[in-house]
Amino acid sequence: MADRVGRLRAAYGAGARHLLVLLACFAVASWVALRLAGEADRLRMLAWFVGAVVVHDLVLFPVYATADRVLRRLTVRRAPLNHVRVPALASALLFVVYLPGILGLGGSAYESATGRQPAPLLGRWLALSASFFLVSTVVYIFRRWRRDRS
Repeated sequence: MADRVGRLRAAYGAGARHLLVLLACFAVASWVALRLAGEADRLRMLAWFVGAVVVHDLVLFPVYATADRVLRRLTVRRAPLNHVRVPALASALLFVVYLPGILGLGGSAYESATGRQPAPLLGRWLALSASFFLVSTVVYIFRRWRRDRS
């Protein structure tokens, strides 16, 4: 048994659980692709998906990898770094997901799809992002206080 696991790890590069999770992800992605195959806007969705992959790999990844490297060099200790990373990631993820609403774009498409007027999201996104950083700051201060006390 251990020999089979060792051969799988040598051939595949990871363990059996990783392979199973990856196969499950491919199954879900295939199901979504089959569901979208009958949609009228499938080519537009495919173009958006390919564009998102290209923009992420060629633009966004180098930007946030560089920002992380700068943050690592600026912080002497690693502890506060995650208290900046986590709220920044949450804020960036919300920004990307709600980008058209935050920038005030796509109002007619939103209204035709939902039958509702688009709500202004910029103020809400800013408030939510500020709350992410505030909670992270409070957690960091509490951890420092508890560590200094003991």
